Amino acid sequence: MGRERGPAAAEPTYREVGATRDERLPPGYDHVQREVSIARGRAAFGAAAAGLFGWQMHRRAGFGVSTTTPTPAAGVTVLLRAGWGPFHLTAPCRVIYTVEEDDRRGFAYGTLPGHPEQGEESFVVEISEAGDVRFRIRAFSRPASLLARAGGPVTRLVQRQATNRYLKAMRDLARR
Repeated sequence: MGRERGPAAAEPTYREVGATRDERLPPGYDHVQREVSIARGRAAFGAAAAGLFGWQMHRRAGFGVSTTTPTPAAGVTVLLRAGWGPFHLTAPCRVIYTVEEDDRRGFAYGTLPGHPEQGEESFVVEISEAGDVRFRIRAFSRPASLLARAGGPVTRLVQRQATNRYLKAMRDLARR
């Protein structure tokens, strides 16, 4: 039997798998920690969670999404695509864990070989007892490809813009 190849068989490109769950993100990486209020009420929470788990947040933020499952689940491989035509990047990731609680829903994915960065990013939406719906992004990453390393500060700017697009997409999804 031949050995399976490609992103589905690849291992994450970083050691700290699952570390976005930890209170402190691992040293040696750039960190992103953003949390914002996106709406109010149980219906908004449900809409935001459904949009997150249906990959709509990524699509609304301008990313192409290719995966074998309609929703994130631990172990699922997802290919994110940014750009147009011949000017695009493909970013393979693996879902590391999911959060599926009554008042919290989300997941994290980590980078696989071929991703321009190495690290992990988590997305969690939650509702408080008072009905405030909040969305949190936590990530640690560093350049993995020559292009990402050469980009220097531009690479960080691109990541900040993607984070801002995710936040806007989740506000829109929660308010539909």
